[in-house]
Amino acid sequence: MREDNRIETVKSILFDYVKSPSLRHIRDPHSLDKLAREIIGCLNHSRTVWQKWDELRENLLKSTRCCWIPVEDIREFLNRLPGPSLTMMDVTQRLKAFEEEELWEYPNEELRAGCLEIYKKEKLEGTELPAIVHLLREHIEQEAARLRIETEERYKQWREEDRLRREQRLLSGADCGWMQLAKSPHWFCRSNGRTYRLSPTKDKKWDLYRIASITDHENGTWIGKYQHRGDATKVVAEIAYRPE
Repeated sequence: MREDNRIETVKSILFDYVKSPSLRHIRDPHSLDKLAREIIGCLNHSRTVWQKWDELRENLLKSTRCCWIPVEDIREFLNRLPGPSLTMMDVTQRLKAFEEEELWEYPNEELRAGCLEIYKKEKLEGTELPAIVHLLREHIEQEAARLRIETEERYKQWREEDRLRREQRLLSGADCGWMQLAKSPHWFCRSNGRTYRLSPTKDKKWDLYRIASITDHENGTWIGKYQHRGDATKVVAEIAYRPE
C-alpha cells in the first residue's frame, strides 16, 4: 500500500470512528483498541493475493459491514466498478478474510429488521448503494447508542431493586452483607442475627462496631480498625458465631 493511500485509508477509518454521537463511546478503551487494531490491519494488509480487489472495492465492501445488506446486491454494485467480475464466492470469502485479518465488528441481530426495512425502501426509490450504506451506518450508530442507554438504564434499575431487596432484608432482621442505608456514610451487615456497623475514619480506614440496632449510628461496641471492608468482613465471619 503506497504511503499516500495509507494516509487516506487511516483518515477514512478515523472519520468513520468520530462520527459516533457518543463521546463516551469515542473515549471507551475497548472501542479505541478496536480502532487501533483496524488501522494496523489496514496498514499491514497486502492485496497481492486478492487480485480482483482494489482499494475502492475493498473500502466499499468494508463499509457495508453490520448493515445487513444482501451480499448479492453488494456484488452487483461492485461489478459495476472498474475491475474483474466478482462471483458470490469472491465477495463472501473476502468478507471472511477481513474478519480474520482484523478485529471485526459483527452485525447486531437486533438491528437486522430495521436495517432491511430501510434498505428495501431506499432501493425501491433508486438510492445508490453508497448512500444507503451511509444512511444505514448512521441508523446503526443511533440505534447502538439507544441500546447502550437502555442497557445502562436496565442495569441501574436492577441495582436499585437489588439495593431495596437487601435493605429490606436488613430492616427485617435477616442476615445480609454490607450495605448503606440511603446516603449514610456507615455500612451495616448482619451475621448470625448480630448487627455490625462500619464507620469511616478521618484517616480513610474503617471502625468496626457491634451494635444493637441499625438506628445506632454513634454508639456500639468497638471491635477494631481496618484498612478495607474486606478485612472487616473476615473478622465478622470469625466472631459472629462466638459467645457475646
